[in-house]
Amino acid sequence: MTSLLDFFHYDFVWRAIIAGVLVAASCAALGMFLVLRNLSLISDGLSHIAFGTIAIGLFFGIYPLYISLPLVVAASLVILRLTNRGTGDAAIGMISTIGVAVGVIVVSLNRGVNVDMMSYLFGNILTISPLEMWLAIGLSMVVMATIYIFYWDFFATTFDNNYAQAMGVRTIFINRLLMILTAVVVVLSVRVVGAVLVSALIIFPAMTALRISQKFKMAMALSGAVAMLSVMIGMAVSFLFNLPTGATIVIINGVFFLIAVLFSVVIKK
Repeated sequence: MTSLLDFFHYDFVWRAIIAGVLVAASCAALGMFLVLRNLSLISDGLSHIAFGTIAIGLFFGIYPLYISLPLVVAASLVILRLTNRGTGDAAIGMISTIGVAVGVIVVSLNRGVNVDMMSYLFGNILTISPLEMWLAIGLSMVVMATIYIFYWDFFATTFDNNYAQAMGVRTIFINRLLMILTAVVVVLSVRVVGAVLVSALIIFPAMTALRISQKFKMAMALSGAVAMLSVMIGMAVSFLFNLPTGATIVIINGVFFLIAVLFSVVIKK
């Protein structure tokens, strides 16, 4: 217990907690809309694209997020456009594999980026710099504020896009906005759990909350709580047992989901 308390005396730990909690809350909020619209795998596709764009940034000596953020946002809009034409799954598969292929080629051309790429591929939240913490704070606040402002539009398009359009909701704009926000949180999440595991941070909290509550606002609140607790508990467990932090956070999310499944089974009985 003493060693765990000492762990929280370091500045880099508090940077990781602040960034991780805010990013997790943003992922959880967006995850509710994506899961209910059967679009959750878009986050997985975008994470693969983020891998390729981060590799490009490291290769040219540019801060990776400066390259990754605009390119992943652009890719999300391309995926949305192809999804509207009925080729969504194929679009995610094609674009994501191109992203991975680009990343692999860039890494092979410059072996020196291998070490840095590992932290982006599998996550290393404890190495978050002050700049990355402030970026996480700023962008997470923008994401949460946007969801708050356009909450009813997101809600309406999630459950009935045609009805929302008939009611005057700018569905094309809202759908694009959802994709842009998803791209932003995917890029931010790469430092928390890694490109390989990003989709878990978006999907698990939402699925856990929906097993417990069928009321949307309550489920969204539960999703945020699960996501934030998973980050904090995951960091503590990874420190105590010397485990990879990103993977541990995902495992804790999985444990919460199993508890929710058992809870729902008991309630039904």
